[in-house]
Amino acid sequence: MKKLCISIVSFLFILTGLVAQDTNTALRRYFNGRDLDNRGRTSDAVAEYNAAILMCLQVLESQPQNMDAYAVYTWSLYRLRKYADTVSVCRQALNIKEDPRIIETMGEALFYINNFDECLVQMQRYINMSPDGDRVAVAYFFEAEVYRNRNQYNKAEFLYTVATHFEPSIALWWFRLGFVREMIGNVATAIEAYTRAVALNPNYTEAVNALNRLQ
Repeated sequence: MKKLCISIVSFLFILTGLVAQDTNTALRRYFNGRDLDNRGRTSDAVAEYNAAILMCLQVLESQPQNMDAYAVYTWSLYRLRKYADTVSVCRQALNIKEDPRIIETMGEALFYINNFDECLVQMQRYINMSPDGDRVAVAYFFEAEVYRNRNQYNKAEFLYTVATHFEPSIALWWFRLGFVREMIGNVATAIEAYTRAVALNPNYTEAVNALNRLQ
């Protein structure tokens, strides 16, 4: 009986190790997919995301509450632009545990299926849970995007300002900030934002045109 118990414990340790290895491998496949995406190798990236998803599903078969697997699974779905599926799997995961990684991913996917009200709810939920989280700048950016789409430029201007404070290296975000500042009549500060966008990306035609228009 003692030997049987030892064997069972040993098996569980091995199984746990294999599951962790599969999750780490899925994460590597996901990051490899992102790298391929950035290099314009879209079809190869898609293959990597699908491989990551398959590994995560295998992990979840034996560990249905593994939030690391859910995180990589939902990130990969999102990168495949399967936004409705992303939201569905995120809801499934959040029924198990409130994980800020899942909440933020769901917020982004909700934006792309035009569920702006819930996008705002989930992004604010993420910010409240993880005010210093890795994706807090992104959360503020998507909130700003919602208000820009609704022509609520003052709210958008505040949120873009916060987003660029946390992440000042993205030209698009500075361009968006310049746009909403221009819309509310703050020409001088709009020029500052457009200038930052062009400094980050000299080939940003829309930002260059905006500067030429205002200066």
